[in-house]
Amino acid sequence: MAGDKKLHIVMFPWLAFGHFIPFLELAKLIAEKGHLVSFVSTPRNIDRLPKLPPNLSPLINLVKLPLPKVHNLPHDAEATIDVPNNIVQFLKKAYDELRQPMTRFLESSKPDWILYDFAPYWIASIASKLEIKSAFFSIFMATSMGFMGSASTLLGTNDNSRKTLQDYLVPPPWVPFPTTVAFRYFEIMRIADAFSDNNSGVSDLYRFGTSIQNCDVVLLRSCFEFEAEWIQLLEYLYKKPVVPVGLLPSTTYDDGKENETWRWIKEWLDKQSKGTVVYVAFGSEAKPSQEEVRELALGLEKSELPFLWALRVQRGLTDPEILQLPEGFEERTRGRGVVCTYWVPQLKILSHESVGGFLSHSGCSSVVEAIQNEKPLVLLALLVDQGLISRVLEEKKIGYSIPRDDRDGSFTSESVADALRTVVVEERGRIYREKMKEMKGIFVNKERQEEYVRSLLSCLIDHKKSQE
Repeated sequence: MAGDKKLHIVMFPWLAFGHFIPFLELAKLIAEKGHLVSFVSTPRNIDRLPKLPPNLSPLINLVKLPLPKVHNLPHDAEATIDVPNNIVQFLKKAYDELRQPMTRFLESSKPDWILYDFAPYWIASIASKLEIKSAFFSIFMATSMGFMGSASTLLGTNDNSRKTLQDYLVPPPWVPFPTTVAFRYFEIMRIADAFSDNNSGVSDLYRFGTSIQNCDVVLLRSCFEFEAEWIQLLEYLYKKPVVPVGLLPSTTYDDGKENETWRWIKEWLDKQSKGTVVYVAFGSEAKPSQEEVRELALGLEKSELPFLWALRVQRGLTDPEILQLPEGFEERTRGRGVVCTYWVPQLKILSHESVGGFLSHSGCSSVVEAIQNEKPLVLLALLVDQGLISRVLEEKKIGYSIPRDDRDGSFTSESVADALRTVVVEERGRIYREKMKEMKGIFVNKERQEEYVRSLLSCLIDHKKSQE
């Protein structure tokens, strides 16, 4: 590609850190090849992004567009991390009002491509009018996207469209191979509002369907080595180019300054036995209920394993439900366990040799980071497509789900303790520890990731040339 002109690519992620990070990882890989990236978000979010390596800073332009004010959205709330779950629809409403500022930015910057998330379903038609190529970049696994179906299925305009929530409890008829991937009743009930119009004006299904329908190319955070049959299914369903960009394992720029939080956490981890500590975290969006926190805490206590729990007790300052640990829990587990209610450096924690397992919500980025560091997974799906991801990980024996009631999703402290001991220390869980080591070669392979990025750039360049 040495003789090819360098591209200018705009990236426009949804306002969630689980979306910012894979978009930013892809931006860094594209910039490493000498292409210019404009990464567009709101001021607070740009300021909260991880530091860029100095060699890439000139090629990644961080563009701040102020988030319009809307009724019911708290002041300074610019990401899902800032608001309770029931307020996210107002965040989407504010995000949709970026339509005009984004149009002006695209008109003035004249990029070759825009890579956008599911939420700005309106951006591809704007790009088309401005003769800018567009790619819908799904940070969701190919499995989840395949389960949800084609654009017309999502938009409810074909015979395959699901009529009731019950239809999500079984594998769909368009999947031509055996799979256990389907929602459980409690999982679909927790996200039922995504399937209907809300205060943002449109449903998430409409956003996804329109984003897929109107783009030139679909990009996936995926790889053929992990879910080839699902990627091939999407090519059939979407009837347009589907390009996996690799799994985008997290990278961090180390400026040599040791963070105070990491310093004391490392000191604590250094004192623990190798492979015995359970790390507990549920990402930037998923927040367990008060009852779930109680059972998790008591389960950690009963497991008798050392633990480090990154517990977000509140989603933004306006969240009325502040989570509480059971009375006496911290005193009873003092010395054996630590609970942090603020940000912790997850990647560094997972890389420590004393960590022997990761109790996670099954979020894609957390799964990739666990496999990067060969930490077996205990799964507790809480939101979005996390239940579907759990089925995939269970199929491949790289994750073990805490047993739960199918109707309400409840679980017991005993089941938490049993799952943790199974995966981290007991002989019957050896397969999860060994499978994780096997998977690392697929998930964390720099040469293979480079090849996916080269293929992506070739596709973008060729597609652009064919239209000139």
